Amino acid sequence: MVFYFKARPEAGDYTIFMGLDKFENEELIKYGFPEDIWFHVDKMSSAHVYIRLHKGQTIDDISEGNKVNNIDVVYTPWSNLKKTASMDVGQVGFHNPKMVRTVRVEKRINEIVNRLNRTKVERKPDLKAEREAVNAAERAERKLQLRDKKRREEMERLEKERQSELRSYKGLMVSENMTSNKQIATTSKSLQELEEDFM
Repeated sequence: MVFYFKARPEAGDYTIFMGLDKFENEELIKYGFPEDIWFHVDKMSSAHVYIRLHKGQTIDDISEGNKVNNIDVVYTPWSNLKKTASMDVGQVGFHNPKMVRTVRVEKRINEIVNRLNRTKVERKPDLKAEREAVNAAERAERKLQLRDKKRREEMERLEKERQSELRSYKGLMVSENMTSNKQIATTSKSLQELEEDFM
């Protein structure tokens, strides 16, 4: 079971979610998104809470709320979570400790907690399928961008060839574009008319 909450639009309209227990936390660790920011109360047993940022946002775009007084909350991007075989279910480490931030929360703000609880929805998502769907969409988008890039490059190449052809002299000295003196003599034009045609 995963619990979903909705932040109010003026706070960023983020989706906030957390697992029911350490087994769901394990799934959330495994199938997170690059836009996910992981939160945990430091040095206490607590839920793993995630905020899913919008594309293009960073960890600097979020603000914090709390449920308990005088606690430190650590948070880091999902991509910084490290899981090794020796760790217990739901336990994580960090690839880069410098990417872990801590915020001191002095006082619980009940208004925020109550508002979030009113948005709470329980679901049993297929986290693996959601992650695979996002991966497939990202691959399709990259493929489309690559195809567009190749098409643009081909159009540019053809235009360069066309411009080069226009600037070259190789089309001027082609026999079918030339007129011999014999052909000129067979026409009924005067020398002056021929000179005017030439000019």
